[in-house]
Amino acid sequence: MISSLVVDTIYQEHNHRITQWNDTLLNPALLETYAPAIWQNCSPLHNCFGFTDGTVGPTCRPDQNQEIAHNGHKRVYGLKYQSVALPNGMMANMYGPVEGTRHDSAMLADSGLLDDLEQHAFSITRELMALYGDPAYPLRVHLQVPYRGAGITPQMEL
Repeated sequence: MISSLVVDTIYQEHNHRITQWNDTLLNPALLETYAPAIWQNCSPLHNCFGFTDGTVGPTCRPDQNQEIAHNGHKRVYGLKYQSVALPNGMMANMYGPVEGTRHDSAMLADSGLLDDLEQHAFSITRELMALYGDPAYPLRVHLQVPYRGAGITPQMEL
């Protein structure tokens, strides 16, 4: 009970630091430091400052409403979360939990992250900055994703 109370208190006082745009971690000057760190590690994108993805946190099978918690892709019961990871290891944004059946692109729309990116994801010189997501996400100016269905040819492997 004590640990639950502590977690609840911390969340009530500080949830805005991870559930909303956190200017302490995501200000234009820092975005300009994150992007080169990613680019220097073999990224073709010069303006990518972080990564976003959805994940399933497995749970026990619920007694009721099992279909809401079941994730058919992972074949587990659980809750889904979306996060934004930065190259310094920090999680800059979190959304969730939502039902296990929710698709990553639906979580993105519900989280308001795209709106935050459109308002805030710019460098000091007003250059567009972007997150990188997996193919489940839609391609947007501030959210880059790989080509769907693209495979590596034998020539590319050389």
